[in-house]
Amino acid sequence: MTPALEPLRKIAAYALCFDAAGRVLLVRASSQSGTPGVWSLPGGAVDHGEHPLDTVVRETAAETGLSVTVTRLDDVRTDMRALPSRGVVLHTDRLLYEVTIRGGALRDRVGQPTDLARWFTLEEAAALPLRPFTAMALDLPPAPVDLRPDEPPEVPSFYAVPGPDGLHRAQRFAAYAVATDPQGRVLLTRVAPGYPGAGNWHLPGGGTDYGEAPGVALLRELAEETGQRGRLVELMGVASHRDAASLGPEGYPIDWHGVRAFYRVEVPVPTPPKVLDVGGSTDTARWFTAAELAGLPLTEVTVEALHRAGLTAGQATPA
Repeated sequence: MTPALEPLRKIAAYALCFDAAGRVLLVRASSQSGTPGVWSLPGGAVDHGEHPLDTVVRETAAETGLSVTVTRLDDVRTDMRALPSRGVVLHTDRLLYEVTIRGGALRDRVGQPTDLARWFTLEEAAALPLRPFTAMALDLPPAPVDLRPDEPPEVPSFYAVPGPDGLHRAQRFAAYAVATDPQGRVLLTRVAPGYPGAGNWHLPGGGTDYGEAPGVALLRELAEETGQRGRLVELMGVASHRDAASLGPEGYPIDWHGVRAFYRVEVPVPTPPKVLDVGGSTDTARWFTAAELAGLPLTEVTVEALHRAGLTAGQATPA
């Protein structure tokens, strides 16, 4: 049994980088980390307000000495690990990006959380102690280097804590669905009064619970917000948006940073939408044809996701 630990969450971005010989770039955790000697993909925590694309470039340069360009989003993974020595249990939403090298040279680091960066063949990597998320990304068996908590703690989906300027700030990971039916209609939800962006149309979905994977979260939210049952098709992208003084039901300004994964979802048997989670951030839901999307007041992530899906949409309305 793991002892009572403080629950923490973070969002992180990592680089999947291969050279011309097919070797993968890995970094080693130093004695200053919670898992010394364990190897993982280069990357790290997304700073408040930072786009994960910038995180993966910044962290890769800091940990390896190499400058990289992001080519595509590969996957989004979630895991939990207990760190009794620090008194915490950590939920991490990990964004994995494929990257290519622009320049630079590998260098070692002294006195930092990671101390070595090296190229390995997949056969060589399989013999290393790998962080589970790294092994899964490389289709390799993971070493038992992470301590899993007994069960996810029950905690709020986000924390608003005082920032360095005294203003409360919050960072939240969420998952949303570009949900379509066999007729090609798209399902949208309307933001309820009292929430940022009230009256705008939004994608079904929302913040993930502690210990919850994004695909599981968005299908749960799809059912709660619209009464629909869907099937995940593909991960389409990740949006990042900061509202430096968001006003919501909390009643005070929050410097809000949302990182949102959006997925294509098929609803094979559509029904008249019905909001089951009454009193939440959604007050109604509706199916729209592509022609009906033009002119709708839409949230920023909705515009980005609909364009990525090849659906015509209007411009985002400021929250």
